[in-house]
Amino acid sequence: MFSQHARKNDASRALTWKGALWALVFFVLLCTGILSAQAGADPERLHRADLSGIAQIVQKEIQSGRIPGAVVLVGNEGRIVYRQAFGYAALWPERIPMSVGTLFDLASLTKVVATTTAVMQLVEQGKLALDTPAARYWPAFGENGKEAITVRELLTHYSGLAPDLNPRTPWRGYRGALGAIIAEKPVAAPGSRYLYSDINFEALGAIVQRVSGESLDVYCAKHIFGPLGMLQTTFRPPAWERYRIAPTEYLGGKLRWGKVHDPTAYRMGGVSGHAGLFSTAGDLAIFAQMLLNGGALHDIRILDRRSVGQMTVPQSPPGKVRLRGLGWDLAAPFAPNRDDLLPVGAYDHTGFTGTLLWIDPVSRTYVIILTNRVYPFGKGNAGPLRKAVVQLLSSHLGPLTDAEVEASRPRLGRYDALVNRPDVGPSKVQTGMGGPKRHYVQQFSGNRPVRG
Repeated sequence: MFSQHARKNDASRALTWKGALWALVFFVLLCTGILSAQAGADPERLHRADLSGIAQIVQKEIQSGRIPGAVVLVGNEGRIVYRQAFGYAALWPERIPMSVGTLFDLASLTKVVATTTAVMQLVEQGKLALDTPAARYWPAFGENGKEAITVRELLTHYSGLAPDLNPRTPWRGYRGALGAIIAEKPVAAPGSRYLYSDINFEALGAIVQRVSGESLDVYCAKHIFGPLGMLQTTFRPPAWERYRIAPTEYLGGKLRWGKVHDPTAYRMGGVSGHAGLFSTAGDLAIFAQMLLNGGALHDIRILDRRSVGQMTVPQSPPGKVRLRGLGWDLAAPFAPNRDDLLPVGAYDHTGFTGTLLWIDPVSRTYVIILTNRVYPFGKGNAGPLRKAVVQLLSSHLGPLTDAEVEASRPRLGRYDALVNRPDVGPSKVQTGMGGPKRHYVQQFSGNRPVRG
């Protein structure tokens, strides 16, 4: 009996110690915000959510005439939870139904899916450095006052270059475009102000080629799309794929179908760092999941985890109100109160043709919305669709605080402050989604951007 009593006491003490240990772990997690972040976001809600409202949103936009059709794909916690095609890819000369496998002209999604990824791979290999002038890798680029522009400033759109090449400069083909880039003069001092510029990524695409020895399309196929199994993603899709491709716009009396819509990329021959990539929702889901996994998928590593962190936290110059990552735009995570959160935690990019890729590491969710809103005469608008879908998904997740967002993304802990700018007061800053967002100014530790 004594031995039984002793065993009971030992067991009781063990349970007491275990209870105390678990209480301590719970307290630490609560203090660090990890538990509250997970509870607030509750990413599993999307697995259980009724997402049929997406169809109603898309059908409304089709009926309004803002888009001819769309493909919407939502991924959450490592699996696709919604994928549906709506409407038509083309209406005349024949009706072609939209399908989940339709190929879209991604427009500016090229900047992040292809060019930024390639640049960061070369940075990892020591062949490029973010804070080195771009002219070190392309000496002629430094002409006409561009000698101080760094790779980082090109990636964040703080180079001071104009939105696109001077239309009065005559040029033809890829080499002609390089000459036009060399002839460009900055319209603002590097690092002084945000100015979204296609020239930044046209230059980065050329730098990838010069540093790697492979043209951008060949490099990306070999080092990004091929290893990931993104077999439908390509520049200059073959002519026999025409009826799988969503056409864009009638230009010069001829429908642009299977060739890049962007006029500069078209003149360059279809391959540029700022536009020209075609892909499907399924392939973009592979890419998004790779990023959510920290740069790897199925034991294939495309980027170092640190590089993904650098790309997706603020990298704008100190004191600037417009926050950008490397290539990516930044946004608040999915949450019903996301308009009240600081514009960090998630990241996204849009394309002129009507495309969107939005990735939220907090809830481990990605959203892909692909439309050819410029079909047939360039009058469509994908903005209301994007906004409504993001709002719907946010409504299915719990509210968050800024502290919870930071706790779920530790790299943001090195980002000192995002505070309401007192000299301008509340302001509506247009994000990649076209929605209102509070005005913020950033302060960096040691006046340097976050290193990831």
